[in-house]
Amino acid sequence: VHALVAKQVLDTGVHMINDISAGTMDSQMISTVSTYKVPYIIMHMQGTPADMQKEPVYENVTLQVYDFLRERIEACRAGGITDTIIDVGFGFGKNVKQNYTLLRNLKYFSHLNLPILVGASRKSMICKVLGVNPDKALNGTTVVNTLALMNGANVLRVHDVKEATEAIRIFKTYSN
Repeated sequence: VHALVAKQVLDTGVHMINDISAGTMDSQMISTVSTYKVPYIIMHMQGTPADMQKEPVYENVTLQVYDFLRERIEACRAGGITDTIIDVGFGFGKNVKQNYTLLRNLKYFSHLNLPILVGASRKSMICKVLGVNPDKALNGTTVVNTLALMNGANVLRVHDVKEATEAIRIFKTYSN
């Protein structure tokens, strides 16, 4: 979220920046990432981490997230970033229904012609549906990861690498 922190970690050899604000919380972030020529993950978040879950409201969550990402992609390109990955931001300013609407409509984001990252691992969108704590959400996470792959996800950000890798292998076999 902060360009100074991004610069410090990039100077230590980090090869990618994952920004939950897509450059909206620090006006120097895009120029910092551009200078280092590293991949930049931009994520949608309604509000701030402090208030994002206080009754998030959308008229059309898919369209609003899409429009935000499109605008941020344009800002990245104008700032010289050539390697961008998009993240719809599951759990960041979205309720359970809104998260699953985005999951169902993930293919829509392929029109942005960029890789789509999904980070749903053990999130409340899974825990609330199953009535479990995050430590008991592995099976639900695998299901959501599989649905994400089926709906166009290109990258999964996960906690459980072995299980996610198995889901990807099965998905690839199914798809071919």
